[in-house]
Amino acid sequence: MKLRYNFRVYPNRLQRSALAQAFGCARVVWNDCLRARNTAHEAGLPYVKSADLSKQYITRAKRTPERSWLADVSAVALQQSLRDLDTAFTNFFTSARSTSKGRKVSPPRYKSGKDSRQSIRLTRNAFSLTDDSRLYVPKVGDLKVKWSRSLPAAPTSLTVVKDSAGRYFASFVVDTEPEILPGAGAEVGLDLGLTYFAMLSDGTRISSPRFLRRAEKKLRRSQRDLSRKDKGSKNYARARIGLARQHARVTDQRRDWHHKVSTRIIRDNQAVYVEDLAVSALARTRLAKSVHDAGWGAFVSMLEYKAAKHGRHFGMIGRFVPTSRRCSACGHIDGPKPLHVRDWTCPRCGAAHERDENAAINTLAAGRADRLNACGAPVGPGVIPAQRGETGSHRVGPPAAPGVPGRRAAGGYVNSSP
Repeated sequence: MKLRYNFRVYPNRLQRSALAQAFGCARVVWNDCLRARNTAHEAGLPYVKSADLSKQYITRAKRTPERSWLADVSAVALQQSLRDLDTAFTNFFTSARSTSKGRKVSPPRYKSGKDSRQSIRLTRNAFSLTDDSRLYVPKVGDLKVKWSRSLPAAPTSLTVVKDSAGRYFASFVVDTEPEILPGAGAEVGLDLGLTYFAMLSDGTRISSPRFLRRAEKKLRRSQRDLSRKDKGSKNYARARIGLARQHARVTDQRRDWHHKVSTRIIRDNQAVYVEDLAVSALARTRLAKSVHDAGWGAFVSMLEYKAAKHGRHFGMIGRFVPTSRRCSACGHIDGPKPLHVRDWTCPRCGAAHERDENAAINTLAAGRADRLNACGAPVGPGVIPAQRGETGSHRVGPPAAPGVPGRRAAGGYVNSSP
C-alpha cells in the first residue's frame, strides 16, 4: 500500500528564492497548457494531447525569449505539472460521465501566484537523500529536513509544498507492506457527535477538544489586525501570514489529536464501524463552525486507511439507518427526536437509553450485519410458503400434476409420466 510521509523543511534565503522560481515555472506550464486545451475546445478542435503540449509549451518554450527562464528550474517539475493537469482532466471527465451520486468534480482552473498553496512534484530519479540526512532537489540544493521518523522504504515521489503560513514541507510517497497487528477480540461502533466527539458502543466517551473554539480569541485579534492594514502593503502581508499561522496551529493540533485517537481505536479493536455522515450538508447549517471544528471527515479517513494498514476491518453503515431512533434492546423504532433530547425510554420494553450510546450500539449491530451479508451469510427470512389463493386470480383447468406436460387432449392436458 502507498502511504504519504510529511516532514518540515527549512530552506535558506537562496533556496527559498529557487523554490519560488520553481513554483512559478510549474504554475506557468499548467496555465499555458490549460489555456491551449480550453481554446481548442471552444474552437471545436480535438482534445490536445500531452505530447504536443510538452513539445510546444516546455521544450520549444525554453528557446523563446518570453519563456527562456523555464530552463532555470528542473525539467521534471515542469513535466510533472503537465501530468497533474492530465490527472485533473481525467478526474473531471470521469465525474462528468458517471451516473453515481456524490459531489461532482469541477474542471481544472487556472493557478495564481496568490494561491495559499504552492507546490512542485518530482519523480524518484529527480531527487535524492544525502548522507548527512539532507534532501537534494535539482536547481535548489540540499534542503535541511526535520526528520521526525524514518522512512520505511525508498520514496517513489516527492512533493515540495509551501503553505499559506509560509512553511515548507517535503511530502514523500512510500510503497510499503501492511503492518499487521496481533488479533484483537473486541469490535466497536462509533457515534460521532458534538456533545462528545465520539461515543463508543462499550460506553467510552471521547470528549471533543474544540481547538477552534479555544483559539477564537487569538483568531479574532489577528483578523482585526489584518482588516486594519492597507491591502497590498507589506504590513498587510505580514498580518496575513500571522493570521495564517494561527489557523495552521489549530489545524496541526486537530490533526495530531485525530491521529492519536484513531490509532488507539484501531489498535484496541479488530473491527470498527461508523456511520456515513453528510458532513458537507451539516456544514451548511447553524452548527457549521462546530462541525468544521470536529473534523469528522478527516478522522474517518484516518480510521479507514489505518485499518487497512494494520489488518483491521473498517465498516461504514448507511446514513439513513435509524441508529438514534431504534431501541438497542428490543429493536423498536421510535419517532424522530430533536437534538436537545439526550435520554429517552423505549415505549415497548421500557429500556432507558442515552442517545449517543444507544446509537453507537446500533451502529455496531448494523455494521456486523453488513459484514455478514458481504461474507455470504444467510440474511433472508428463510423459506416462505406460497399463498393458496391470490386476490383477483382464478384457477383455470385441472390442477397441476407432476410429470412432463404433453399435447392437449379432450378435457385438459395429457400427463406423459407413468
